[in-house]
Amino acid sequence: MALPERLILVCQSFRSGGDPKGLCHKQTNGLLQYIEEGILDRGLDCQVTGTGCLKQCELGPILVVQPDNWWFKNVNSEAAIDAILNGVEAGEPVSDYLI
Repeated sequence: MALPERLILVCQSFRSGGDPKGLCHKQTNGLLQYIEEGILDRGLDCQVTGTGCLKQCELGPILVVQPDNWWFKNVNSEAAIDAILNGVEAGEPVSDYLI
């Protein structure tokens, strides 16, 4: 199995013990599936995974694209995800959400 070109990390703000407590978890309900669908629609070679807390709570929800190391803030809507995925497709991070 080939490794994906990019890894998209989406903060789910899980703390030790598995408790979802932060802003990111509360505001990203359903968005992981939307990201997956956007990746498929665009034919991108990306893997999406939810993470523990990324320690950027005041800017959350947070999404990170690796290996580019693009960190995005306030990713709480389909419009934000569309803009970010369009940037991934174009090879340039969208500045509106970039940290």
